[in-house]
Amino acid sequence: METLYYIILVPMVYVAFATFFIGTAVRLIKIFRAPSHPATLQVYPEKKPRWLWALHDTFLFPTVRRQKPLLWVFLMAFHICILLLIIGHLELFGEIETLQLIPHEIFLGQGLVGLIASLALLYFLFRRFISPVRELSVPEDYYLLILLFLVVLFGSQMDWARRWYFYEELSVDHYREYLSSLLYFKPYLPAEVTDTGHSFMLVLHVFFANLFLMFFPFSQLMHSFLSLPMNKLRRC
Repeated sequence: METLYYIILVPMVYVAFATFFIGTAVRLIKIFRAPSHPATLQVYPEKKPRWLWALHDTFLFPTVRRQKPLLWVFLMAFHICILLLIIGHLELFGEIETLQLIPHEIFLGQGLVGLIASLALLYFLFRRFISPVRELSVPEDYYLLILLFLVVLFGSQMDWARRWYFYEELSVDHYREYLSSLLYFKPYLPAEVTDTGHSFMLVLHVFFANLFLMFFPFSQLMHSFLSLPMNKLRRC
């Protein structure tokens, strides 16, 4: 079991990030080298400043808000939660003063952020079983949502165990020791990472996160890198 844990927590992490960065770079190069299309996507009436309205279109989903307000609520909640979770993971590498505008411990929200993100993903998943979304869905849609749900679920389980059930045998310091060792290419697994009662949660969280990172460059989620430039193009 220790060998399996090591494979998932060390070499698979490096492979996942290498696949993510190289795959994403290759996809973006292919997209930007593709011949430009003469047709215009411009939105009327024109609003200025264009970059501000492009940011508005990208991050506030105004079309979804007008047409499907319930979906918009879950979309906004999910994206806000993902932003907070990314900040939380950055703080696992060490104290970052600029992220402490609102004083908080690791992972702002006391475990509620992961819960809200999990509920939002369940909503996205189950709505795909209802017409007309079901007819428009492909296997990749279900795979991505299930994979994301498992990443968030097992990651949140670790935080819930620490905060709600006072299970602190695997502490923030142990996470930081493990992640810092990966960052400096001197991988080290503290005994607490592999031998504590909920080590399996960390291993499963990292395993599904690795799968997500490796699949990302070849999925429709690549649109997240292009949504802002496309919205800027529509405003030109």
